[in-house]
Amino acid sequence: MRPIIFSKMDFSHSSLFGYIEDLQELTIIERPVRRSLKTPEEIERLTVDEELSDIERAVYLLSSGQDVQGTSVVANLPVLMRQNPAETLRRVLPKIREVLHVAGVEMQLTAAVSFLTVLQEESVSIHTYSHSFLHIILQNLEHRDAGVSNAWLETLLAVIEALPKETVRHEILNPLVSKAQISQTLQSRLVSCKIMGKVANKFEAHIIKREVLPLVKSLCQDVEYEVRTCMCRQLEHVARGIGTELTKTTVLPELVELARDEGSSVRLAAFETLVNLLDMFDADDRSQTVLPLVKSFCEKSFKTDESILVSLSFHLGKLCNGLYGIFTPEQHLRFLEFYKKLSTLGLPQENGHNDNQLHLQTLEQEKKYISVRKNCAYNFPAMIVFVDPKNFHLELYSIFFCLCHDPEVPVRYTMAISFFEVAKLLNSDVYTIHKELITLLQDESLEVLDALVGHLPEILELMTNGGENNGSESKLLSIPDLIPALTTAEQRAATSLKWRTHEKLLQKYACLPHIISSDQIYYRFLHRMLTIILTNNVLPVQKAAARTLCVYLRYNRKQEQRHEVIQKLIEQLGQGKSYWNRLRFLDTCEFIMELFSKSFFCKYFFLPVLELTHDPVANVRMKLCCLLPKVKSTLKIPTDKHLLQQLELCIRKLLCQEKDKDVLTIVKRTVLELDRMEISVDAFQKRFYENDLLDQEKGRQEHLLLEMEQLEKEKQKNEGRSTNTNDKMFEKKRRDSKTSSVLAKSINLSISGSSSGTSAGKEEKKSKLVRSQSFSTQVLHPKYSNIDKCPNKSSATGYTSSIPGMGKSCLLSFSDDSFRAHSAGNSGNAAFPSGSSRNLFNSADRKNNGNKESQSRKMSM
Repeated sequence: MRPIIFSKMDFSHSSLFGYIEDLQELTIIERPVRRSLKTPEEIERLTVDEELSDIERAVYLLSSGQDVQGTSVVANLPVLMRQNPAETLRRVLPKIREVLHVAGVEMQLTAAVSFLTVLQEESVSIHTYSHSFLHIILQNLEHRDAGVSNAWLETLLAVIEALPKETVRHEILNPLVSKAQISQTLQSRLVSCKIMGKVANKFEAHIIKREVLPLVKSLCQDVEYEVRTCMCRQLEHVARGIGTELTKTTVLPELVELARDEGSSVRLAAFETLVNLLDMFDADDRSQTVLPLVKSFCEKSFKTDESILVSLSFHLGKLCNGLYGIFTPEQHLRFLEFYKKLSTLGLPQENGHNDNQLHLQTLEQEKKYISVRKNCAYNFPAMIVFVDPKNFHLELYSIFFCLCHDPEVPVRYTMAISFFEVAKLLNSDVYTIHKELITLLQDESLEVLDALVGHLPEILELMTNGGENNGSESKLLSIPDLIPALTTAEQRAATSLKWRTHEKLLQKYACLPHIISSDQIYYRFLHRMLTIILTNNVLPVQKAAARTLCVYLRYNRKQEQRHEVIQKLIEQLGQGKSYWNRLRFLDTCEFIMELFSKSFFCKYFFLPVLELTHDPVANVRMKLCCLLPKVKSTLKIPTDKHLLQQLELCIRKLLCQEKDKDVLTIVKRTVLELDRMEISVDAFQKRFYENDLLDQEKGRQEHLLLEMEQLEKEKQKNEGRSTNTNDKMFEKKRRDSKTSSVLAKSINLSISGSSSGTSAGKEEKKSKLVRSQSFSTQVLHPKYSNIDKCPNKSSATGYTSSIPGMGKSCLLSFSDDSFRAHSAGNSGNAAFPSGSSRNLFNSADRKNNGNKESQSRKMSM
């Protein structure tokens, strides 16, 4: 305990006086709070008898309570409707109708939301709802406050969707004729415009033509530009309701007239409605009416009307593809050049020179230009379709480069979002944009990185396999700087405060076994994941790193590296000094059970997990007890009988020795769950059939790693031999031909495509090497259709069983002297063998004994 140093404190008169002033200021701040406390009289007025029912209390508060109490009752209206709809409609709703006449804004907004909730929950029939609630909605629709009016309007538009046609016609459409007249208020006419658009989809075309279109034309010619703008935006809904023919004769002329309106907002609304209705116009209308209007908009946008630039850039992709069929080559080129000009608008060097950039831009102009370039980035995939992906490098690559290097973050962020779409469109030419991928991965803004990471696995898959050089040996040639960019991106995310981006990045990095080699992952990423688990302080990040590490371990192709990682997981996590690391070890074991076969978990992790039953920290023991049912599900009888005994022994010790009440409660609950569990056996069973198939496939893939490692060693050994040993090669060919005849006799007892004999002939070795190179591109979750059919289904795992009387694995049913001669030195340290011993490393003698026993059984069969 450190001594308190009083010499640092100043007890002078001036300092004490300053402290007193500070205390007085605090009391002054506190006084208004005390004054706001309720007096006994006010508390008495706010008190309600507790014996009143909910309906009676609601009526009392609406009649004599304060505004805050009435608002609370209105907010609670959906609950009252669910509990007692009849009494609520009879007693509470009339009171709410009276109060709303004089209610404030807060109660009005609350009522609009509550009425909409009652409609959505369908507490009453639609007929009852229209009879009770519709009139209240219509009465408050023209409230003097614009926010309240809009809230009631949203409720009404939702009600129109559910109301029957006749009710809409009599209660809404007929009164709408008078509300839309020029003599009505501006707010009333604006509300009428929005109701017109909603009603147009409710009736048949002839009713709309007779009763709605006259009002639409009247509102399109209103004296107020706000009304014309609002009605112009509703013309799309009207056109969808009346069909193509009426749209051509009635709506299109109105749009053409509105597109020449004196108000800029009206012209903008007309332009956007024209673009949205392109699919309803035929080729003649597009070429003779729409195209001239669009050209006029494009020409005026830079000269006299910059207000339309943002909208024009947003709709340009849809516009170009909608008019594609009627463009002449000259018009096609003109629109492409217009897009290029918009893509670099506002940059210091536009189109390679500084024309029109010498004057200082205002802040408002700069924001507008950033929005334009952002919209161009959004439309970039559509423009690739417009010019044809084959012409991308010639026509659009320079623009793509500029947008990916734009000085503004929103533009680069949009490019990162659309990068995957661009890659898909380019297909075999995707290699042309690999430099921009590296640029965005190394972007200074984490927002850009977060946007790119969303589809990073798909992008990398296209980059490595979509180009012409898609062989596994040249994967990294297409993206030479990929690994440094990925490691830099992860380190930048780790040092930032945005842990969600870091978590997302680590989750997506699980795709790397399909992209880069196993050695690259081991040296550049795998140990980094272990470091994150040990040092990071954010639990979701640690779990994401743990799962990705397990994926890397799952597809690692070197036995020595796998054993090293397993040993580190057990020593640094499972036996770590920090209880936090031991908790992460249990999380990692959950991922191991998900990704690996049961025999793999039992061999390496079963006993280290059980050792945590003696952990001194109660939280670790508690988490372990919750995990024990999953641990037990990895056992197979009779192969893992001794492990089952160890599990039962640990549970008994917990029941007898556990002193923590919370842990003991979980232990008792876990014991009951374990008693109800059925343990699977080595043979296939109907109730475990799907799980056994999945486990067998995992085991098959794990064993395939063994084969690949052995084949790669043999390949390296063969490449290192002298090319002048012709006699040795001749002898090898003679021995191979002899061995292949032996294999042909026992082929009925083997799995097709899984032969492990390295001397079974050149063709077989070549096919295995191909499978060795392509295995890293397999999906994480195997499909049932790819599982090899095994004639002997007495074993559910992919490994040789050493228990007498039990069936052996069909995956190791092949055994020949030539294979044993080549691999005897390595088979003992096989990556994932499933013998009776659960030590980290199996001895070579035990493995050889198993092979001999397997061969003797085959010969007897």
